[in-house]
Amino acid sequence: MLKRTQLLCFLLLYTGYGIAQSSDILRAEYTVLPRNNSEVEIARYRFLVNVPIKLAEDKYLVTGADYNLIDFDGSRNYPFDASELNVLHIIDLNLGYIFKLNEQWRGVGIFTPRLASNFTDGIVGRDLKINLAATIWKEKKDVAKPFRIVLGLSYNSATGLPIPLPVVSYYKRFHEKWSYSLGIPKSSFRHHLTDRHMLQTALFLDGYFVNIQNDILLADNNLGSAISLSALVGVLGYQYNINKNMSFYTQAGFTITQRGLLRDDKRNNVFVLSDVGNFYFRTGFKISIF
Repeated sequence: MLKRTQLLCFLLLYTGYGIAQSSDILRAEYTVLPRNNSEVEIARYRFLVNVPIKLAEDKYLVTGADYNLIDFDGSRNYPFDASELNVLHIIDLNLGYIFKLNEQWRGVGIFTPRLASNFTDGIVGRDLKINLAATIWKEKKDVAKPFRIVLGLSYNSATGLPIPLPVVSYYKRFHEKWSYSLGIPKSSFRHHLTDRHMLQTALFLDGYFVNIQNDILLADNNLGSAISLSALVGVLGYQYNINKNMSFYTQAGFTITQRGLLRDDKRNNVFVLSDVGNFYFRTGFKISIF
């Protein structure tokens, strides 16, 4: 029988930059890339909740929502009206189905409609994106060296790639004080000081892709129809565990690569907003199954 604390493993998948490999029931988070040489500061406020519903023995429906508000503050003198970029929104509605394949493996299917826009004129067709995923997972917890493996494929319409992308995540606690996770888009190495205190290093992808409803006219007569950010981030982090599933956390580091762009309606790059590595800071509270 599936334990209730395992029900949200369906979210361990590639859903695009910044929303990936989440195993949370509840999360409230603040992330900031402070102003640097590109004269851009980006802050993101994130709120997530997921609810499992038992349909039958070893069959569950999981519903949830994930909301991101992005505050784009650019003091740079752009050659266009940047007011359309000030506040961006990403809303994901998650619908997942979990079922038992055999005694060791579980199967998961996920459908995630997404609205990503500045919403200056309500909701329009271009705001809607569809994400799909199919994964299997295996986990052993009550052994000397616990491990968890997740494998599958996902399709994310925001990436601009017309093919399914791999879902890979492998976790192992190889020592009482040490564990690691390897995967796409996040890998980490952890030192468990005590049951309550944990330090980690992590390397992961972060970013967003958001529709701009009123196209931005550029000096070369191109139109900016969307804004995107992609970043490879390295951080050091600290986590305080209130109990087994509830914790506060803080991460600080640097974007090893960073690319903020305006894109036209065919996703071509038409203007570079930022391409300089930047400090990265994240803090939050979560209730998680892992």
